[in-house]
Amino acid sequence: MLAQSELIPRIPLGEAVERFFDFLTGEALSGFFNFLEGAISTFVAGFESVLTALPSLVMIALFAAVAWYLAGWGVGLFTALGFLLILSMEMWDPAMLTLALVLASVIVAIIVGVPLGILAAQSRTFEAIARPVLDFMQTMPPFVYLIPGVFLFGLGVVPALVVTVIFATPPAIRLTLLGIQQVSKETVEAAHAFGATRWQTLIKVELPQALLTIMAGVNQVIMLALSMVVIAALIGAGGLGGIVVQGLSRLDIGLGAEGGVAIVIIAIVLDRITRNIGQGSRKKGGGAKAKA
Repeated sequence: MLAQSELIPRIPLGEAVERFFDFLTGEALSGFFNFLEGAISTFVAGFESVLTALPSLVMIALFAAVAWYLAGWGVGLFTALGFLLILSMEMWDPAMLTLALVLASVIVAIIVGVPLGILAAQSRTFEAIARPVLDFMQTMPPFVYLIPGVFLFGLGVVPALVVTVIFATPPAIRLTLLGIQQVSKETVEAAHAFGATRWQTLIKVELPQALLTIMAGVNQVIMLALSMVVIAALIGAGGLGGIVVQGLSRLDIGLGAEGGVAIVIIAIVLDRITRNIGQGSRKKGGGAKAKA
């Protein structure tokens, strides 16, 4: 009898992927990747320098004030106490590096994801292409993303940002698409009846009504970015993820617990702020409808 390997020939998928990445790292594209690496390093360093420009206590007061303004006094108080705890654990600099990576990644993911979600809502062909790609991206294990990042950019914050953006972008696309599709057809038809163009309908009708869902996507992007930034410590991203990796490698449960608590504090603060922004936009939208 023939063995299974003889009946079903091996498909050289791995070799094809290797050849593709060999092409990307060849001389033809080396200049582009060098430029991209420098731009990303500068981008992240800019965020980190802003977050560490002032004394830590002043920054904590600013964070608490922003949280209080955007999400209420409870979140503001939690932010102040949480960041004071991070400072007392002597993890302020790693926390600011993690926060800088998250903010930089989220901005890029939103800049990429929201327009792609709008395009998918406007084009059925693009939506049909995007859905299986997004399914593939969201079911891929996070650790797999680290391999091409290291292969293209080596170790450090640059591959960390790249893989984080790739990992965190799908929710921005999906929920932007979902939000626009949930806008009632009657509302869109009414806008067209009053002479609104397709662009005016998108800007003045569909996006404002889809804002709550889009903000839910932004919230998911932030949470995924934070989780991936922690995993990216395995490829030299540093920050609080680096603290957790150190605790794991040394079997230091105390160090790992402190790093984990600091990550949880940042996650809760970012989650509550973005969630309250979305709820605030919904209330404003509801108030405007009531007045109308």
